This record gives sequence, C-alpha cells and structure tokens, in this order.
Amino acid sequence: MTQQSENQADRTLYAVGDIHGRADLLAALEKLIIADWRHGGGKDGLLIFLGDYVDRGPQSSEVIERLIKGFPVPSAHLRGNHEQVLLDFLDDPGLGEMWRRNGGMETLASYGVDIGEVSLGRGFARAARDLRARLPAAHLSFLNGLKLSLTIGRYFFCHAGVRPGVPLAAQTADDLMWIREPFIASRADFGKIVVHGHTSVETPELLPNRINIDTSAFLTGKLTCLVINGDATRFITT
Repeated sequence: MTQQSENQADRTLYAVGDIHGRADLLAALEKLIIADWRHGGGKDGLLIFLGDYVDRGPQSSEVIERLIKGFPVPSAHLRGNHEQVLLDFLDDPGLGEMWRRNGGMETLASYGVDIGEVSLGRGFARAARDLRARLPAAHLSFLNGLKLSLTIGRYFFCHAGVRPGVPLAAQTADDLMWIREPFIASRADFGKIVVHGHTSVETPELLPNRINIDTSAFLTGKLTCLVINGDATRFITT
C-alpha cells in the first residue's frame, strides 16, 4: 500500500477512472486502450486504475476478476474508498448500513450473497460471514495489495486527491481515498499534477494542478481514461 515512484520518460500512461461494478464498460474501454497502445507501437505503456472497482454497478466481482487476469499493457491498481469499505466490512459488520447506502448491496449480490435482509437494513453480520466465505482468495489478496498512490514523472496518481499544504509523501491514507474539499477547490501547486477520480463530473476536468476522470460510469455509461504521452494529454471514453 506504500507509494510507488517511477520515471515517466517516454512511456504512454493510461489512467482509468472509477469503474464501480461496470465490467461491461471496462471491457469496452479495454478494447479502445489496447487499440490506442498498439497504434503507438505497443511498448512502454502503463495502465493505471484509480480505484473504486466495486459497488453501485452490478458486476463488482467480474471487475475484480478481470483486473486480476491482467492486460497486454502492464498495469497498476490503486485503492479507492469503496475497496476500503468492503475490507472494513469483513471485520466490522457494523459498517453495513453505511455500505448498503453506498452501493454495497450490489457488491454482495455479485458474490452470490443473499441481500434480502440487507436490503431491509439488517442481517449485516451474516452477510459479512457469507461474503468472507464466498470471496475468492485471489480477490481478497488483490484487494489487500492495492496501493494508495503512484508517482510517475510530473504526475501523482491517487483515488480521491490530496490535502493542500501537506507534502505528497506525507499524505494520509484517509485523504488519498476520501478527500473532496478542500482539495477540489484548491488552485495550489501540489508539487505534481494530481490525477484522481472519486468526485464525479460530467466531463473530465483538466486543470493546471489536477485532472479528474470520474465520469460516473455506473450511471452515465461513460468510463474515462486519461492518456499521457510526454507533455500531451487526451481522453478516451466509452
């Protein structure tokens, strides 16, 4: 979960926003990304997923399975707040009501857990036991191994954002996964350009200090990928 730092050099970077249980959109975006990567020569690429793979959409387990399987382009996976809540729920079913109100029922159902009682706001302890029993070991290992941030060249990748005035190396896990304000309103120089999701927007935000690519895929059908090649940036969207 520690921050990674790499050189950007001449690599083409593909950063993917919040998927939220839409394996169908991930499959569609994958085709577009692979075609773009191969058009550019098919080398020195990195695919970066910014988190929130689960909840809200109906195919959370399928999304995790696809990410584990891997892609022709090397990939890195960051942790979103929804992955954190899933992991926390396994140990503390008392979080069930909060998770239920934020898309957790769809994740439980995708793993074959009966959500009848959960839909009524009860039965969380049983649901946590059932989820732990049904969650493949490879999925749990994947979720536990997600990193919080990644630095490549002049870009800092994380799920939600950073706290203004705090060095990037000193950012807390809570802020990297959950922050909205004061990050969203800040026009400060963070030291790197922060590439993030978490706060949904109708179209990608390209600002001098941050780039937001959460386009509410589970609602809009628009899953967005930021492409970075040198100093040039562009977007691929389903």
